[in-house]
Amino acid sequence: MGVISNKIDRKQLKPGDHIYSWRQAYLYAHHGIYVGEGTVIHFTAGRGTQTGTGTPTIVDKLFTSSAPSFDTDIPCPGCGACNQTILTDGVISSCLDCFLSGGELHLFEYGVSKIHFLAQARGGTCTLASSDPTEEVLYRAFYLRKKGFGAYHYFKNNCEDFAVYCKTGLLVTSSVGGGGSGQVASYAAAVNSIASISLRVVNKSFYGMVLVSCGMYCYRRVVSDIGFRSGTKVPVEKIAEMARWEY
Repeated sequence: MGVISNKIDRKQLKPGDHIYSWRQAYLYAHHGIYVGEGTVIHFTAGRGTQTGTGTPTIVDKLFTSSAPSFDTDIPCPGCGACNQTILTDGVISSCLDCFLSGGELHLFEYGVSKIHFLAQARGGTCTLASSDPTEEVLYRAFYLRKKGFGAYHYFKNNCEDFAVYCKTGLLVTSSVGGGGSGQVASYAAAVNSIASISLRVVNKSFYGMVLVSCGMYCYRRVVSDIGFRSGTKVPVEKIAEMARWEY
């Protein structure tokens, strides 16, 4: 593991680890909590329901986070999660192979410095927030496996939000930028930074504008991180009640 890549070997896994695997040629990643014995608990939406609208959109076609990247109607002999009829909204447990879906294994890092955070230009790989003890992380994951984590929404309540909550007990109270997902925050920061360039009048220093926009991108990423934002510790027992909120 390092600044460039958080890839780890399976032998390095420990219960309570927040892991992720890149999908669609590194377009986005799927996140979950490793609970031991080759099992991962993760928040899924199945095919065509990523935005929570009930109607498939272009986002649903691109970000099929919980669906296998390979096509099969044959259930996994280990957990059955590869059966497409089983993949529905909610928190599920599956074997590590089904979770990775052919991708590589990466470890999400907690309590990193701002320099380390910014060195990883892609969001959804680390956070400034600190992780809670392993027993608390596992308790939340198993509890939410039974009680649920609300309706899946790629921008507001996704698999990364679930894993970060299990690790920290934090829910974001600010309405800026959706939930606590670093992936979504980085996409939003990139869009805003690009827009800032296009809206400026091109004059003597185009490179200066690019530099300023890069600075804005870094700033937006930091202030959007759940370790920097207004996060509230919420007991997991209240999540089932809060899950009735319409995300």
